Amino acid sequence: MLEIELKVRVGDLAAVRERLTSTDARSEGEVKERDIYFNAPHRDFGKTDEAVRLRYHNGSVTLTYKGPKRGEYRYKARTELNCDIEAGSVMEGILEALGFVRVAEVRKVREYFHYQGALISLDRVEDLGTFVEIEVAGSEGDGGPSAKIATLAEELGVDGPPILESYLELLLSTR
Repeated sequence: MLEIELKVRVGDLAAVRERLTSTDARSEGEVKERDIYFNAPHRDFGKTDEAVRLRYHNGSVTLTYKGPKRGEYRYKARTELNCDIEAGSVMEGILEALGFVRVAEVRKVREYFHYQGALISLDRVEDLGTFVEIEVAGSEGDGGPSAKIATLAEELGVDGPPILESYLELLLSTR
C-alpha cells in the first residue's frame, strides 16, 4: 500500500478535535503506542530512508516495513507493509537474532478519526510535542490523495508547513 500523509505540528489539538466532532467523523478513541525501530545488518536504513518498526498498541503488536519516501507527491508518500504479530517479544528476539539492532523508541498518545476516506491522527508524542496527521491510501500515479489531504487540512484548520520527517527522524535529530 502507498501511504500519503500530511504531518503538521499544532499547538492546539482541541480545536482540531472540535472541528472533527462537529462533522460525521468517526472516532476510534485514544490509544497509547510504543514504537520500537530497528536497523538492518545488511544496510543502513538511515541512509536508504527505510524503516522496520514493531508497534505495541491496545494489547496488539504490528510489524511494519516502510519504504523510502517518494518525491512525486506533494506530501510524504511511501510504501507501507504491515503484519499483525502474535508475540511482540518473540518478534523482537527474531529480529535481534537476525542481526537487527534497536535504534530508538517513540512513544505517543494518538487519537484516531476516520473522515471522508482519510485516517486523521491527533498525536501527543513524547519529547516532540503535538501533531496532526492526515493519511490517505493511494496508488501509483494517483494525484487524488494529495488534493483530498489539502481539502481536509483546510476544512479542519490544520495549517503549517508539512513535516516530511518521521517521528523517528525528528526524535533522533534532538539527540
